[in-house]
Amino acid sequence: MTAMTTGNSSRADANRRRILDVALAELLRDPDVSMDQMARAAGVVRRTVYGHFPSREALISTLVDEAVAALADADARARAGVTDPAESVARSVLAVWEIADRYRLLVALAQRTVTVQGIRERLAPLREAKVRVLQRGLDEGVFTSPLPAPALAYVHEQMLFAVTEAVNDGLLTAHEAGRSATVTVLTAAGVPASTAAALVAEVSE
Repeated sequence: MTAMTTGNSSRADANRRRILDVALAELLRDPDVSMDQMARAAGVVRRTVYGHFPSREALISTLVDEAVAALADADARARAGVTDPAESVARSVLAVWEIADRYRLLVALAQRTVTVQGIRERLAPLREAKVRVLQRGLDEGVFTSPLPAPALAYVHEQMLFAVTEAVNDGLLTAHEAGRSATVTVLTAAGVPASTAAALVAEVSE
């Protein structure tokens, strides 16, 4: 590969990264922002944006993929070395919420352009990790639920989506949402509310 080719590739990668970063900021500012507006904000011509992303939907889909990757990384880091299932769930939800709060408007926007099934498929690896933790908690009696672990994981997932929508609609502040969502997820798994609240307070310190 020649130096010129390498330079062009590096510049293309830098442009793509800048477009994605600016697009996320612009979409969070205005969910209806156009590709032209995103191009101007990124300091590139419209053709450059379309060279990387053939449509607005493709750009949003890429941003959703990156958001899911960030969520999965936050989840794995939060659970590393934690053996207690309840603490594992608490740390996971708190860590994921910090990332999800940044992307919550994007998720709402993505639901217009990416099918719910598409979002669900993207979250599959994160959900599988949650199922393993929930199953261990059910086996050890830390959690009690009439639902099997895979179904309970779906419930937790939908609860977090609901909390993000509540924040988007102004029913809950983003600041209080993380802890509230974590307590709610734990109680849905059968942890007494007082125990869940105390655990969340402890791991939040």
